[in-house]
Amino acid sequence: MARGVNKVILVGGVKAKPEIKNFQDGTSYTRLDLATNKEWKDKEGKLQSKTEWHRVVLFGGLADVAVRWLDSGSQIYLEGELQTRKWQDKDGIDRWTTEIRANEMTMLGSSKNNENSPTASNSNSSSVGAEEDINQDSAQENMNQDNEPDGNPFAPSKLPF
Repeated sequence: MARGVNKVILVGGVKAKPEIKNFQDGTSYTRLDLATNKEWKDKEGKLQSKTEWHRVVLFGGLADVAVRWLDSGSQIYLEGELQTRKWQDKDGIDRWTTEIRANEMTMLGSSKNNENSPTASNSNSSSVGAEEDINQDSAQENMNQDNEPDGNPFAPSKLPF
């Protein structure tokens, strides 16, 4: 029988410094918004650009690393999978959100706040894998629900590809 594949790879810029949060069982997580840009020339040769926003969730040690090292504008490479969760808003209305559940992160470039932060050339310290297996039900029940990114788009500098 054929297996399905659910894999996402993104390179983009972090909108804002992530904040650590904890589930009742003590497991840490963070959520961040990642911007990716697409550029092309239209029929008239004019450069066009579009920013796409991605909601990313990191758990455990990976969340701790993200909170420590990432800042607004940080460029990162992420691997993970798409996950859709159902939740209820404050009015009791069922809502769904699709996000990337990251299990690998590589920081591209150095942190503005610390010259000793991991960089892409320092491959042993810049790539972090999430090895903890998180209880999906706990994640769905306890995660704080925020609205989609606001209308003030963050446009990261040119991506390295």
